[in-house]
Amino acid sequence: MKEKALMNRTIVLSDEDKNIYQKFIHDHFEENKNSIIQGDFTVINNQIPDKYVDLILLDPPYNITKTYGENTFKAMSDDDYYEYILYIFKKCLRVLKDTGTMYICGDWKTSYVQRKALEFLENQGVCDVINRITWARDKGRGAANNWKNNIEDIYMVVKSKDNYTFNLDAVKMRKTVLAPYKDKNGNNKDWKDDGEGAYRMTHPSNIWFDITVPFWSMAENTEHPTQKPEKLYAKLILASSNEGDIVYEPFAGVFTGCVTAKKLKRNWFGVEYENEYCLIGQKRIAMSELNDSIQGYEDSVFKDKQI
Repeated sequence: MKEKALMNRTIVLSDEDKNIYQKFIHDHFEENKNSIIQGDFTVINNQIPDKYVDLILLDPPYNITKTYGENTFKAMSDDDYYEYILYIFKKCLRVLKDTGTMYICGDWKTSYVQRKALEFLENQGVCDVINRITWARDKGRGAANNWKNNIEDIYMVVKSKDNYTFNLDAVKMRKTVLAPYKDKNGNNKDWKDDGEGAYRMTHPSNIWFDITVPFWSMAENTEHPTQKPEKLYAKLILASSNEGDIVYEPFAGVFTGCVTAKKLKRNWFGVEYENEYCLIGQKRIAMSELNDSIQGYEDSVFKDKQI
């Protein structure tokens, strides 16, 4: 294994790690068990009972050619991707409770095809899209003759617009007040000061600029090419589930959703085809036993991104 630079905290696997964590990897779904499952999405998903999970964090392959471990997902036509993603949505919605929520990740090229598939399901009365979150991802190279690709979308999908979980207070953000002002009686107006400066707790919007994509000096970083940040998933989990609820992560990659769900006292399970990613996920689960912190989320408060 290549020696890392002193400040490089990227999670890697030693031969000893592989031997230790392999025995914890499951090859099938079991009810009431927090687990990392290695297998094909369709096979494992078919083992899950109807209306079993409270929250789904779906980060499917985007419609771009990219290598994940030992396998490569190849870009396809929009029509073919539409059929591919529609199939996945149907499979996931079957296992989602009537009060549950599914969040679906996509990039600018993929999300509009995802939206077409979701519109078809809406017309069938299967679900409702109630929001689209757009978040800025600074990581990545600039383009010589185009704008840098710097955003991703997340669709918020529910089965019932009248009955779903949304914990507003859990996801309010602490915002610095640059020009604190007082009312005519000299009282702070709509802001507080706890010794660290003036701030207010603000309602979360659907545009997020406070997310940091994992990089080499962050303790959560891995070599997975499309790893999502724990802070990103923490917002979704806190907003749309409660302690003890079941969080399901298909196409789990290195299991960021499961790790974050565990840190936030939810039940969890995820499915991933690549063995090495499953092992990294299991190592992250073990690491969370010793440190359950989430970067950017301190004392139950989301803080501004530090630049």
